[in-house]
Amino acid sequence: MIKLQLVGRLGQNATEAFANGKKVINFSVAHNERYKNKQGVPQERTVWVNCAMWEPGAVMSYLVQGKAVYLEGVPWVNQYQSLAGETKAELRLKVTYLQLLPGPKQEGGGSVHEMPEAIVQPADDLPF
Repeated sequence: MIKLQLVGRLGQNATEAFANGKKVINFSVAHNERYKNKQGVPQERTVWVNCAMWEPGAVMSYLVQGKAVYLEGVPWVNQYQSLAGETKAELRLKVTYLQLLPGPKQEGGGSVHEMPEAIVQPADDLPF
């Protein structure tokens, strides 16, 4: 099995759906990569990963746009045809472990969005 670890920020609030009688939440995570090209000029590239988490429990309310997360899961590439007829691909992740990372501190010392411990799901129990 291939396992992917990802740290990034949510691009939008998570959405909820049902498939095969099971609840799934979908969200996208962006990771900014900074590097210098051969000429030494700073560059930045954003990599987007579309994520699906099956039977997520009560975590959806914490998955809001801009929230930093650490994820582990099984990656796969989804190929599709664009409206223009081009073959395209997207990186997707079946999330098996999710941990919200600390947000900005408030005056009282707590984070803006505090959450219970990380959520772990067995990779074998995913319905696809």
